[in-house]
Amino acid sequence: MKNKSCTNMIFCQLNLDAFTLNEVVQAIAISCLITFALSIPLFFVAGPKIAIGGGAAAAILLLSYKYPRQALWTFLIYLPFSGTITYAIGGGNPAFQVAKDAFYIPALIALIQSCKNKQLPLFIPKQMLSTFSILLMMAMLTLIFVNGEMQLNPRGGDKPILQGILGLKVLIGYIPLIACTYYLLRTKKDLVFFSRMHIVLAIVCCLLGLIQYLLLQSGKCAGTRGMIGAELYKATLEARCFVGGSLVFSPEVKFVRLPGTFVAPWQWAWFLISNAFLTFASAFCDPSFWWRVIGLFGMALVFANAVISGQRAALVMVPVATAILLVLTGQLVNLKRFIPIGAGLAILLFVGAAINPGIIEQRWDSFVSRWNAAPPQQFLFNQFEQSNNFIIDRPLGRGVGRATNSTRIFGATQLIETFQPKLIYELGYPGMISFQMMLLHLAFLTFRAYRSVKDKSLRSYGASFWVFVAFITINTQYYPLDVDPVSVYYWVLAGAILKLPKIDKQVQDEKQQEVESNELQVHQPLKEKKILSSSPI
Repeated sequence: MKNKSCTNMIFCQLNLDAFTLNEVVQAIAISCLITFALSIPLFFVAGPKIAIGGGAAAAILLLSYKYPRQALWTFLIYLPFSGTITYAIGGGNPAFQVAKDAFYIPALIALIQSCKNKQLPLFIPKQMLSTFSILLMMAMLTLIFVNGEMQLNPRGGDKPILQGILGLKVLIGYIPLIACTYYLLRTKKDLVFFSRMHIVLAIVCCLLGLIQYLLLQSGKCAGTRGMIGAELYKATLEARCFVGGSLVFSPEVKFVRLPGTFVAPWQWAWFLISNAFLTFASAFCDPSFWWRVIGLFGMALVFANAVISGQRAALVMVPVATAILLVLTGQLVNLKRFIPIGAGLAILLFVGAAINPGIIEQRWDSFVSRWNAAPPQQFLFNQFEQSNNFIIDRPLGRGVGRATNSTRIFGATQLIETFQPKLIYELGYPGMISFQMMLLHLAFLTFRAYRSVKDKSLRSYGASFWVFVAFITINTQYYPLDVDPVSVYYWVLAGAILKLPKIDKQVQDEKQQEVESNELQVHQPLKEKKILSSSPI
């Protein structure tokens, strides 16, 4: 009887798999038909590139809505390669810079509908709804009364309302990623896969970054060699090499700014800083020994790229972040795990010194000279003073999106190089304070969430992720929350932390069940199946 039951279960599972496969094939076939139907008229009206791009976009939108879970994983995978794809395939078309949203937005719409059907909370964490509502109210007041006023009498070809809408999307558009990640990570297996996936992405991107540097160093890519005057210090797309976008490589004046796989060098710097936290999580928290070794290898590659990239922020913050993580996550007791990475770094530094004997000294001298020329505290003070002068008699700021670089297609933008002064310029002091209060509230809620976790490995993951969230929350230099990849990673890791108590409860229940029952192998798959079926995606 038992064998017959097992046979029936296998048969049902095979039927389910066949049905799913048929469904996937049907969805792909429909997407291909839509792509073909849309591409033909576009081919004659706008040319082959637009036709292919438009047709592919339609197919991606449809499939992302149909399979939101797979779309969100694809979104995270596409993110670090977006700059390379933008120029290698898209020829620099601005549409490719926002192509990742073709995965994110349909998946978000599908998640909203599924949450309504299953009566699950959509806004996560619900405690943050109050501070988010205050921010949204302040931003809408600025959009209506400031951008709206400018729209009545626009200058030149400015479109203040459209600029404000796009600016609002940049400001709060990725906050729903908290809920997306919360539902994406259903079990501990999903969390471990999430961490390992980012390790693989970091290693691949860092290896591509090393190849880019070696091609420039060997002269196979010219970079900005031979430029004159200020051109030696300007990142340019004409100097693009192998992957990524604009770069500077002027060895004659010892000036290097590499973009890695991203559009611009500063994005690469923040990718490396972000992965100082993500690789650390895998190196010290992964349940598999070999994946911990791979995590240590990823840490070494991140550090090596921080040295050769020419980015002062990465050069300083990657080792500082690692030191902070060792202390705040309690991993000093496992310091022996750090010995392999120390040996690996020593080898990498030795090889780097052999290839370019002065590289470490050059990077450090660059950092020191920059610090002496413009100390960060003085620079930040000057930025606050500048923004304060801009909004005198304008309590709601100068308009949403008016200091956001990505909105310049709809109007002139003001260059402000630090985040809080940029918010003051756009939203005034009330808007800046409301945004900062929301971030602090989120940092507190995530701290409370990860501290409630009992499982040691899950708690270590939470600590690593939370230190990143806390660091970005109080960050005053530049504006990583406005640009990739931090504008995504911040909300994604917050969502992962908030899910940890639920995953921890599953783990504790499994341990209890293992103690109480000898039929764990039967009960556990049934319980896991129930968890998966209750998830909205």
